[in-house]
Amino acid sequence: MKLFIGADHGGYYLKEKIEAYLAKRDYDVEDVGGKELDPADDFPQFAQMAALKVLGEDEREDPRAILICKGGQGMAMAANRFKGIRAVVVWDSAQAKESRDDNNSNVLCLPARVVEEDESLWKGIVDTWLNTPFSGVARYKRRNAQIDEVA
Repeated sequence: MKLFIGADHGGYYLKEKIEAYLAKRDYDVEDVGGKELDPADDFPQFAQMAALKVLGEDEREDPRAILICKGGQGMAMAANRFKGIRAVVVWDSAQAKESRDDNNSNVLCLPARVVEEDESLWKGIVDTWLNTPFSGVARYKRRNAQIDEVA
């Protein structure tokens, strides 16, 4: 699995923690930015870079991205502009599991304001999201295809 990770200034410190956490677990992670803390940066550029990277990879390799900003919603809205991206904002492990199992999410958006201070919370979310396979249930496949039709 190829992972892309990105954050604006609001999620920069959490991105650094998650990137180190994933590297220790031998995940193939590419940082799409910000490469340094810049209080003037804007989240759409990082969401776009991650989305295009996910879409440019071989689908059989299950490419995914993790995006972080203060509330998570901005990253999700920007990433979901791209056909084939299913970005979700998650703040607990149950949502992480459901977003993979039911929706085959390929972009995890984390609200730094909610999860950053609780290491066990963000680790649980990330681990659950990365390790939950898509169920492949016909109705979920149909719904994902319908989403792509309107993208």
